[in-house]
Amino acid sequence: MADEYKPPALPPPFTNTTPAPTLLAQGAEAHLYKTVSLDPSIPAALKVRPSKPYRHPILDRRLTRQRIIQEARCLVKLVREGVSVPAVLAMDWEGQGGEESAWGGAWLMMEWIEGPLVRVVLEQWEAWMKKNAASLDQNQLQKEEDRVRGLMKRIGHTLGGLHKAGVVHGDLTTSNLMLRSPAQDTTDSPTGVSMEGEVVLIDFGLAGQSTQDEDRAVDLYVLERAIGSTHPRSEPFFEEVLNGYRASHKGTGSTLKRLEDVRLRGRKRSMIG
Repeated sequence: MADEYKPPALPPPFTNTTPAPTLLAQGAEAHLYKTVSLDPSIPAALKVRPSKPYRHPILDRRLTRQRIIQEARCLVKLVREGVSVPAVLAMDWEGQGGEESAWGGAWLMMEWIEGPLVRVVLEQWEAWMKKNAASLDQNQLQKEEDRVRGLMKRIGHTLGGLHKAGVVHGDLTTSNLMLRSPAQDTTDSPTGVSMEGEVVLIDFGLAGQSTQDEDRAVDLYVLERAIGSTHPRSEPFFEEVLNGYRASHKGTGSTLKRLEDVRLRGRKRSMIG
């Protein structure tokens, strides 16, 4: 029987937080927790980048510091530009002041976004449609497809704001998109799956600042491939992402033109293997 996974120790001051932070997700580079901010009644998201014992200590500190600062800078810039991302609340990039005996990692505390992942929304919608689509009349089917089109278009508009601000995400998937739960949900779909709410971009661990059409086009292509592989019923509506992107601001034409080149290279790689 495999041993139960035990995450690395939390950094100060979260070792004494009440209630204790709850581990939500773990990746190769970081762990995501739900915790509280200075006011215990206000939830917050805590991203912890623990030190890597297999790396040289100096290199490890340098890489950890560089990555957490880059992520925070991107988030702060996007908030300032009005893009829907979590606000930065606090951070520590020195591992408790940079002392030799310190914990050694870095952490970033962000605004807690209440709502579902777009991945979960589309998975639930597709599962319901797979079982029940035959029972819908043409009008109901059209309404359901229009709901997905509307969500895709909002995603595209948010991505346009991201790129207009001079930031590329680097890992655009439906797991890194959320829907902020609206104050009042008016969903009347027979699926019971709400697609309402503001689209919010999350997880900027691989993000960077760039205004290059190539980088922006790769962002869009990564999302296109992710939707195609994870959400086959929603894939035909991806064009609405590009429509929303196109309408978000002037100057998207060159990026969308470059996307065609990126797609062509992707198809060639798929053929060659």
